[in-house]
Amino acid sequence: MYYIYMLRCRDNSIYTGITTNIDRRMEEHFSKNEKCAKYTYTHSAKKLEATWETKNKSLASKLEYHIKKLSKEKKELLIESKDLSRVFLNNEKIDIEDYKKY
Repeated sequence: MYYIYMLRCRDNSIYTGITTNIDRRMEEHFSKNEKCAKYTYTHSAKKLEATWETKNKSLASKLEYHIKKLSKEKKELLIESKDLSRVFLNNEKIDIEDYKKY
């Protein structure tokens, strides 16, 4: 299983990433250890906002890529609803059935 997640940082920015172990990855972000992302090291992760799971790395990377391309407004909408169809329903490159809320 692969997980796609969105973190809120202390400066209110949003970080998006993928992992195979959500608990381990959150510990890395929040503790700022050596495996922490450069972004969350400098922006300090504050809260896990949303998580989805999918069956393989290719699908996880695809969703991560498309989330990162969203405007801040659409990222906030996605966090609020946690419903991919609110943002990606008419996106022919994302099949929302490949992902489920975690």
